[in-house]
Amino acid sequence: MTPADAAAPDPIEQAVDAALALAADRPWRDITLLEIARAAQVPFAYLYAKAPGKGALLDRLSARLDQAALAADDSSAEIGDRLFEATMARLEAMEPHRFVLIAIAQNEGPSGRFALRLAATARALLEAAGVDAGGRRGALRVVAMTAVWARVLQVWRDDEGALNRTMAEIDKRLKTLRKRLGQVGAGF
Repeated sequence: MTPADAAAPDPIEQAVDAALALAADRPWRDITLLEIARAAQVPFAYLYAKAPGKGALLDRLSARLDQAALAADDSSAEIGDRLFEATMARLEAMEPHRFVLIAIAQNEGPSGRFALRLAATARALLEAAGVDAGGRRGALRVVAMTAVWARVLQVWRDDEGALNRTMAEIDKRLKTLRKRLGQVGAGF
């Protein structure tokens, strides 16, 4: 890989950005992959080979946003605080695209791509906080954190401004999560 290759933008990331820009102007269901390729100035055949549908671009976007949670690293803090910070970092990464993300999620519905990614994000949040998400105990943790993340997203959707309600919800849900996981032997 040459230095020029390293500096070159990733065509799939360009397509994700183009998809967000297009979705800011009109409903997600009305946007085609071909339009996204053209807006991103990415050859359609290449985009289709790497992301054969808009759902694949949503997966890439979600993984990008998860990276913000994974980057939130304060290993000196208590696990609950690290989990809170990772969750807030994920939400802060979403904030610039707030209205577009909400519109896409509403268009996709409860069985859409974002809903399918809830558990993956929950796992990323746990692991960013240093909580093991593997094995039987980890599976219980992921299920519980998925419920927390889904509820936090509902509050975030309606909490415009300083996100005070969202932060209070995160705090409340994480305390309940720790208590309930402790009761079933999956605490951390």
